[in-house]
Amino acid sequence: MPAILKLRTPEERFLNLPNWPFEPNYVDDLPGYEGLQVHYVDEGPRDAKHTYLCLHGQPTWSFLYRKMIPVFVESGARVVAPDWLGFGRSDKPISDDVYTFHFHRNMMLAFIERLDLTNITLVVQDWGGLLGLTIPHEMPERFERLLIMNTVLATGKSPSQAFLDWRAYVEANPDMKVGPLMKRATPILCEAEVAAYDAPFPDMTHKAGMRRFPPMVMVEPDMEGVQTSKRAMKFWQEEWTGQSFMAIGAQDPVLGPPVMEKMRQLIAGCPEPMVVENAGHFVQEWGKEVAEAAVAAFSK
Repeated sequence: MPAILKLRTPEERFLNLPNWPFEPNYVDDLPGYEGLQVHYVDEGPRDAKHTYLCLHGQPTWSFLYRKMIPVFVESGARVVAPDWLGFGRSDKPISDDVYTFHFHRNMMLAFIERLDLTNITLVVQDWGGLLGLTIPHEMPERFERLLIMNTVLATGKSPSQAFLDWRAYVEANPDMKVGPLMKRATPILCEAEVAAYDAPFPDMTHKAGMRRFPPMVMVEPDMEGVQTSKRAMKFWQEEWTGQSFMAIGAQDPVLGPPVMEKMRQLIAGCPEPMVVENAGHFVQEWGKEVAEAAVAAFSK
């Protein structure tokens, strides 16, 4: 891969993050991504029986999982929460064209192999699911459980009007202010948390990855990622034998209960969901209760 022009958010923007005692970890030698630095949280014992792999979506970063990580660690597990390239403390290629479905997916495949993660509990929401749900069929021996929150597999079908409105909003606001957006979607955030969501993006030049996710959603049958997602759908319907737990933010206007019920029907053996009535799209902001319920369910 030729050298990719990139930006790296200054570390001082991540000082004094609220409820964030976790040390940063970095890898910059992923095959095919040499020189691109990927940040991840890595908490709990490295030889734990279970590893929770927590994948965020747009426009967030691993900070989204700050309320869930301690619960998983307290259960005795290892927790790994990476930032996608273009987000959080990971490097941010400048060109919008760099960001494609398989650019992200292949990075995560390489990341899992590089850390040699096994006995994985996959934790997904938003683009963490659109991408993350397509990974286990590639390496099924590494995955044993699923914790799924408001997300979907995109297979080229017509989207809802709510999604089209969101895509249009992002297109019209290339310098979208992430903190205020998160505050509107999740009113329980304090100002320090709002600032933490803004931290990765000093200016518009750092936001190419964030801008690209909405137009990448596969709403036409010939879009990149459709065939991969269809293969993933078959895996979850016919081949998945692991435990699953679903939590739904009931106030999500795009990926709320109706969409998630369809997702539940796709996942073999997925039990009735936990519905978080006050939560919107970003269910992890109610994450302590969700994580505790998931750990309890998995232990049965």
